Amino acid sequence: MNRTQKFVAVLMVLLVTTGVAFAQAKKPTIVVMPKLVGIPYFNASETGAKKAGQDLGINVIYTGPTTADAAEQVRMLEDYISKGVDAICVAPNDPAALTPVLKRAKAAGILVLDWDTPADKSVVDLSVHQIDDVVYGQHIWDLLVKEMGDSGDYAILTGGLSAANLNGWIDAGLAYAKTKYPKLRLVTDKIPTDEKQQVAYQKTLDLIKAYPNLKGIIGVSTPTPIGAAQAVQEKGLKNKIAVVGTALPTDSRPYLEDGSLRVVTLWDPAKLGYLTVVLANNMLNGKKPYDGQEIANVGKISVKPDGKTVIMGPPTDFTKENAKNYAF
Repeated sequence: MNRTQKFVAVLMVLLVTTGVAFAQAKKPTIVVMPKLVGIPYFNASETGAKKAGQDLGINVIYTGPTTADAAEQVRMLEDYISKGVDAICVAPNDPAALTPVLKRAKAAGILVLDWDTPADKSVVDLSVHQIDDVVYGQHIWDLLVKEMGDSGDYAILTGGLSAANLNGWIDAGLAYAKTKYPKLRLVTDKIPTDEKQQVAYQKTLDLIKAYPNLKGIIGVSTPTPIGAAQAVQEKGLKNKIAVVGTALPTDSRPYLEDGSLRVVTLWDPAKLGYLTVVLANNMLNGKKPYDGQEIANVGKISVKPDGKTVIMGPPTDFTKENAKNYAF
């Protein structure tokens, strides 16, 4: 081997070694996209997702639209596909609207997960659920009946009409109520609130005016029960109208304490964000979740027989007695 050949051989070894070192040093980048940013629920999810990124030593980008806008989610996801991220975890505002862009992500070799809200099952590699939808929907209706009784007029306020997770809970609760609580009377179709407390407040004022015999309100999506309770509090109707729903204990506490909000039920959204990132990172490393798996800082998860639907765990009910014990 002459000097030139030796030089080339050494250079090749250096290039290969450097390339291996670079590959080993390259951190995966995981995008976690909520329905929208800036509301307490998704702020808490962000804290958990970023904490997982720190613990795992990977790059986590937590970003989303400032309003519950599916078109804006699509635009943002297209940008990240072009940047070549490793995984996309999205809570879709409208599952059908996101199907084409998620198909493009998969075609580009990007791992696709949904979290908080299901996307089109055919395009996700893993679906991370906070709860079993049927069990949760039934539980919400049980809470309503516990507070207002098993007969009378009630209404449902929801975050958005296209949100698959909210629709799943509502549909399960309505089907359950048909047989379990046949004397309940839903006064109108579910009412969207655009995931905004102020809209829920105004819609509740409208309900109070339109239905003087209203005895109960279910608020689904975390700002919604707060807005409903605000209206009930303002009108001095806390002893007449029972408001229950899904909300954070810290936001709920002032209304729980005075009774304008009777009870809310949820899970820790920070744990959901943490779990989503951990599972995405595991999948990137070829590790699929399994039923009964213990996840650090989260707990034991369940995996449905399809192998791609993960359930984080049961909910917690928050009341005036225990809300002060929680920091989210």
